[in-house]
This record gives sequence, structure tokens and C-alpha cells, in this order.
Amino acid sequence: MDAIDRKILAEIQQDGRLSLTELSERVGLSLSPCQRRLRALESTQIISGYRATIEPSAVGLNFSAIVFATLREGSSENVQDFEDALIDIPEITRAERLFGEPDYMLHVVTRDLKAFQTLYDRRLLPLPSVLRLTSTLVMKSIFQDRPLPL
Repeated sequence: MDAIDRKILAEIQQDGRLSLTELSERVGLSLSPCQRRLRALESTQIISGYRATIEPSAVGLNFSAIVFATLREGSSENVQDFEDALIDIPEITRAERLFGEPDYMLHVVTRDLKAFQTLYDRRLLPLPSVLRLTSTLVMKSIFQDRPLPL
């Protein structure tokens, strides 16, 4: 990856809907080389996809929490079972395995506190191998999905 590839990545992080013509102009390449580089970045999974960023409150998701999960035992089977179960919970928008305690940090969005409580009681507490869940409520989102510092 060279400086031009980094320019391409920086530009499409800011606006994934740029036309190929606009992108090539911004990074100083002609159309064909720009397209080849973009396709190479996609085929090597450096670019893993394109998507729209949606304002949660605009679609009725007004409540956000971070849930920390500690597992009873960190065996590879327990870890895999826990991680597999997370995939089926769409309210978890981001899940990260951590070093130390707790074992996981889960970012959760719901309509409101009542919906979060229901999710917590019915879907999160019964997750495989959970020893303890603790949560904190998000007061305000300063920024999210920030572009990588290329």
C-alpha cells in the first residue's frame, strides 16, 4: 500500500458514494489506474464494504448502553459459544473481546429504557457462560464510526 492507496481510502471513508471520476480527480489519477487500485483494495478486503450511516434517533433508537460481560470460564468452547450467540442479537451494534476483565464490551441500542431492560433480562443474561453483566448508559454520543487516521 502506498500513498495513493491511502488517499483513495481516506477519500472513500469520507464519502463512500463518490463516483470513480470524482475519486480519481481527488487522488490525482486517471480513471483506469484509480479503478484498478480501488478494485485491488476491495479484493484484498482492505475495503470490506460500503454502507450508509444512519442517525439512531431518526429511526426510533433513542437509548444506548454499553454492557460489559465477564465469562465464567474462558475456554475456547465457551468463548466461541458466547460470540456465536451475540450474532443473533441485532441490538448489539458492536462487540469487542477485551484483555483482562471484563471479557467483552457490547454496544447496545434500543428504543428506550424499557426495551433495554427486556433485552437485558431475556437475551443478555441468558447468554452462554455469562458470570456477570454490568452496564452503563450512554449520556451522549460525541462521534461514532470515525474514519481511520490515514
